[in-house]
Amino acid sequence: MSQQTTRPQSPVAGMVGAMAVLVVLVLGYAGVQSLRTRTEARVSTVDYARVVPDARRAADFDLLAPAHLPAGWRATTVSFSGAPDSHWHLGVLTAQDRYVGLEQGRGSVASMVTTYVDEAATRGRPVLVAGRSWTSYTDPKGDLALAHRVGRTTTLVVGHEVLRPDLIGYAASLR
Repeated sequence: MSQQTTRPQSPVAGMVGAMAVLVVLVLGYAGVQSLRTRTEARVSTVDYARVVPDARRAADFDLLAPAHLPAGWRATTVSFSGAPDSHWHLGVLTAQDRYVGLEQGRGSVASMVTTYVDEAATRGRPVLVAGRSWTSYTDPKGDLALAHRVGRTTTLVVGHEVLRPDLIGYAASLR
C-alpha cells in the first residue's frame, strides 16, 4: 500500500498570497475613494472675512461682502486692489460646486458685464434684490449676472449655472 503524502504549503507562500490579496483590496479601495473625491478637496478655500476689514478701510467705495456664506458654500478667491483702479473680488463655490463671483469697482456696468460675463451678454428684466432694482444679464454659456450701480460704483454678482433665487439671495446678503 502506498501512502500519498501531501506536502504542507510553505508559510512564505501563504504570506505572499495573503499580501497580494491585501494589496489588491487596498488599491481597489483607494481607486473608489479617488472617484468619490469632491471638488472641495481639490479646491483650496480662503478666509475672505479676514480680508474684508482692511479692504473696506482702503476702498474708495462702499465695499460689499456677505456677513456669512450660505450652508455648503465656500470662498475660493479673494482680492482687493486699491486706487486709482480700486477693485474688489470674491469668488465662491456653491454647495453644488457652481461658481459665483462678486466684482465691485469704478468700472461701468457695461464694461464689467463685458469683462466678467460675456461680450455677447443679453440684458434681461430688472430683478428686485433687498428692495433695490438690479439689472439681470445672461449669456449662452449659462451665466446669470445681476448688476447694480450706486454713484460711481458698480456691483456685479455673476453665477455660472446658478439658480436665479440662489443668486438673488446671495446678492441680498451683501452688506
